Amino acid sequence: MYTITNQLQKIGFSINLLSEIIKRNNGSKKFNTLEYYCICLVADSTKLTVSGVSHNIEAGNAVFIGPQKNVEFGDAEGKEIYTIAFSSDFYDRSSKDSFFMNSQIFYNYQSEVFIAPYFGNTIYNEIVLVDRLSKFREKNESLYISAAHNAIEGLILDAFLHIGCPQAENDERLMFVSHVNRFKILLQRDFKTAKKVSYYADELRLSPRRLTEMTEYVYGKSAKQLIIEKIKLECEKAIKYSNFTLSEIAYDMGFNDEGNFSNFVKKHCGKKPSEMRLTLVSN
Repeated sequence: MYTITNQLQKIGFSINLLSEIIKRNNGSKKFNTLEYYCICLVADSTKLTVSGVSHNIEAGNAVFIGPQKNVEFGDAEGKEIYTIAFSSDFYDRSSKDSFFMNSQIFYNYQSEVFIAPYFGNTIYNEIVLVDRLSKFREKNESLYISAAHNAIEGLILDAFLHIGCPQAENDERLMFVSHVNRFKILLQRDFKTAKKVSYYADELRLSPRRLTEMTEYVYGKSAKQLIIEKIKLECEKAIKYSNFTLSEIAYDMGFNDEGNFSNFVKKHCGKKPSEMRLTLVSN
């Protein structure tokens, strides 16, 4: 799995050439955006596949990709393609920021991505943006963070000029998608310690019933089902690919004891953890 940069871990923001990111990823062009929001500045035309859907991106466009998306890039070697990644904690400072982050720019129910020209559709402006951020980074981290925030806001504002249907912001379907995506981000962060629908509903300032209505609309599954599926997936991965003991995995996954962990795995995976480990060894 790709390891995120120290800069992104430290302050919640990074900007890098896509070719450098692929190089750090051992040449693989496949990524998951995890809990991060991404903006790709494409100065050279490329192909991008997001959640199985292919997009031909013309030069001069910015591509906005929300969290928890599976992304695969086409040919990027030697191309001017920069990728900006940032967390909600980094960007979300005001109600306006929250509106931007939960708008159809990043949560578009009609497409996995939002594509719009950036800064007048010129390579020159991309270079200016990157160079400006680089100078701020060298000078002072606090100034760099402010400049990065402003750069993101400018790109999002430019994208808003290209939203074809302003009233779509008030569409209930968009609101459902926005809340459910935020729920999945919280779930990615807190699944080990929070396993009840009520916790996530409280975080989103919704009732558990309302959150379930939204998840059923978007995914055809209840919020409880999505929580169970997430925990099940992470348990299976830990059992199959980690070197931890089953007791250590149980503790890491937030279970009170190994017995509860074993019962959960058997109920939802069809086998006890020990049986799953034994099968792997025998294979």
